[in-house]
Amino acid sequence: MGGRPIGDGRPYGAAEAVSTALRAALDAARDQTRLPLVLGLPAHMVIAGLAGLAPLHEAMRMSGRRPREVIITVEGEIAPGDRKGLLVGLDGLRTIGHLVALGGVGTEYLPLDLAADARPYLLVLSPELVAQAADDPGRAAVGEAVAALARGLGAHVLAPGITSKPQLARVRGWGVRLAQGPLLTPGPGGRVHVPLPVPEEQPAAAQLGPRVQELLMPAVTLPAEAGAEEAAEAFRSEPSISSVILVDEYQRPRGSLDRSRFMLAIAGRYGYALHGGKAALRLADPPRTVPKTTPAIAAMQVAGRGGERVYDDLVVIDEVGRCMGILRVSDLIRETAFMNQPR
Repeated sequence: MGGRPIGDGRPYGAAEAVSTALRAALDAARDQTRLPLVLGLPAHMVIAGLAGLAPLHEAMRMSGRRPREVIITVEGEIAPGDRKGLLVGLDGLRTIGHLVALGGVGTEYLPLDLAADARPYLLVLSPELVAQAADDPGRAAVGEAVAALARGLGAHVLAPGITSKPQLARVRGWGVRLAQGPLLTPGPGGRVHVPLPVPEEQPAAAQLGPRVQELLMPAVTLPAEAGAEEAAEAFRSEPSISSVILVDEYQRPRGSLDRSRFMLAIAGRYGYALHGGKAALRLADPPRTVPKTTPAIAAMQVAGRGGERVYDDLVVIDEVGRCMGILRVSDLIRETAFMNQPR
């Protein structure tokens, strides 16, 4: 996930100054990645509704960022009287197309039933909690409880500020699959070294494995009407992505572009002449979708029916068919291999 949270919760200042700061954060991450940017906003901006969010909308317009490319993270404590305003503000952001998140979870004041009502795409752990969890069993128990809560809500968890392998091992032990921090900064070659976790024993009852929503990764999406050149630029700008999902205005998947097949078509003889100025959807395959509650074993069966597309990413969808993210078959294979190891 690209970018970093901003917004320190200070009293709302001049709209122009806030807009400039937001635009600077959006522009700074623009050339780094096409993965979703996590952008922190003070809670009072969201609670203020249209007036409070005007600087965000202006910064998005000026930077050329699309709402689906930005996960809005609400930061700062929320007073009981602000609950309704916050929920209305989050619904407004979702309507525009943003994914929404709650930040500082574990140390900020956040009633658990508010997390359920907010229906967040992401819960962002408090950096202080992550920093202390590797050495403090009590803090680790809080982090594990947050991860369990997120699974029950159908949300993801992001662990920021990862600086050491023990911290990474701890959060992965909770089932957290999204992380940021100095340990995960790309090296000179642009690659990130991620230490693999040691397989843990799984309960005998988990015969079918975890639900796919626990394994999915953020998807890189483009509008269904995007051109082939725009899709090629998305692949070139982020070497780690394996697919681009073409979605309609409601975020429902309409096509799946596999990196290898798409880039071969574009890079081949006369490739740009044939496809460069035309719709990317012409080169897309039908998306292979799985509901978010699908068990890992059942998802493996879907992947196995793909024929020549057996290793293509699966698209995880919610109850109304919207794209939640992608599921890499390599992760499924690893997960099911761990399930079958002798105990």
